[in-house]
Parts: sequence; structure tokens; C-alpha cells
Amino acid sequence: MIKPVFTEKSLKMAKQGQYTFWVNSDADKASLKSQIAKMFDVHIISIKTIKKAGEKGRNARGRRFTKLDSKKAVVSLKDGDKIDVFEESKK
Repeated sequence: MIKPVFTEKSLKMAKQGQYTFWVNSDADKASLKSQIAKMFDVHIISIKTIKKAGEKGRNARGRRFTKLDSKKAVVSLKDGDKIDVFEESKK
């Protein structure tokens, strides 16, 4: 599972050639590199991964909830390569 992250920060980084994706928490860098390269037909220079621990808590009604662990990958591409999903359309 690879899903792009659309936040102000990730779109700003995309203009600099760094693209952010939510990925499976058990995925490793080598498999991510091959999957992203095949999906978008780009040359990847480096991948940085960030793990976020899950959370446990209670909501306003006192019910318990859990959020699962998650993982993000920040991908740097070769100069000239782009991923069209992150391109903003002008209004």
C-alpha cells in the first residue's frame, strides 16, 4: 500500500524534488524503492522512512480507541524526474 501525503509541507517539498508517501509499517527501503520506481517510472536517489507509534486513549464519551502504527517514506528523485500526482493545477 502506497498512498501520497497531501499536506502543505509535503507539497512544498514536492517542488524541491522530495515526495512523501504513507506506506506499510513493515515495508523496507529496498522494496519501497522498487515499487515506487515501477509505479511512477522515476529514478530514486534516496529514501528516508519515519515511523509513528500508535496511540491509545479515550474519546469524549469515555470509549477507548487505538490508532495503529504508521510509516511515512520521503523519496528524493533524480533531477528532471517528477511525480504528476503532486503537481498542483492552477485555478
